[in-house]
Amino acid sequence: MKIRQAMSWEWDAIAGIAAAFVAIVLHLLHIVDETVVLPILLALVGLLFINFMRHSRNNELTAEQVERMGHTVDSLAAALERPGLALIGPRQLQTAYHRFLLAMSGDSIWFNVCLSMYRTPALFDALLRPAIDNPAVGSIQFVLDESQRELWDSTIAPQIAACAGHARVRPPRWCKLERTLSFILADSQHSGGCEALLSFWGEPFMAQATGRDVPRFVFHVQQHSELLPHLLELEGCSAHFRSRTQ
Repeated sequence: MKIRQAMSWEWDAIAGIAAAFVAIVLHLLHIVDETVVLPILLALVGLLFINFMRHSRNNELTAEQVERMGHTVDSLAAALERPGLALIGPRQLQTAYHRFLLAMSGDSIWFNVCLSMYRTPALFDALLRPAIDNPAVGSIQFVLDESQRELWDSTIAPQIAACAGHARVRPPRWCKLERTLSFILADSQHSGGCEALLSFWGEPFMAQATGRDVPRFVFHVQQHSELLPHLLELEGCSAHFRSRTQ
């Protein structure tokens, strides 16, 4: 280790400085005169200048390497950018759904969701109550097909009325919806942008269980996804949501 360290020293600079020091000492002792000292000092200056130029070139080469490495890292980061959609399967569905509801903020849109998912108290408490009681949520607007009005009045509305945050739920907007998709759209406290949980009616995304449609697969639509503006157009959301995706 000591030999390796000694080899890394600037021996040319050390030798030049030592020679200049000896010359100055000999001159002070009146052993040599200025005609000997001056060439030594000039040689030392030239040596130091050459050493400086060499290190300057090494620094330039290092800067070029760092710059190329930076471009490479940027390219890798762009290649590893998160996808706009993340498919969530049955095993992670409830956990991801619950996390999404707790992270919601501001106004939210629940478009063409299947109300039978919230029919039982257990499913209601797991899949809807966290959003209703979330203090960061400003409002919950359901946009539903007319065929679900009876289920809303008989089962869903009474459960909502029993929640502490029931005032956040606006009266549903009833429409004739023939599209096969459904989604929940809201701002996320995690990303600071608009996100959505997107699903589709029927197999394989929903499965029939005891007379109700149960989600099996959903897509988590990230804030940078190009799909978000199309979801907003389907529902005709407010300018607030549009501005979050621009």
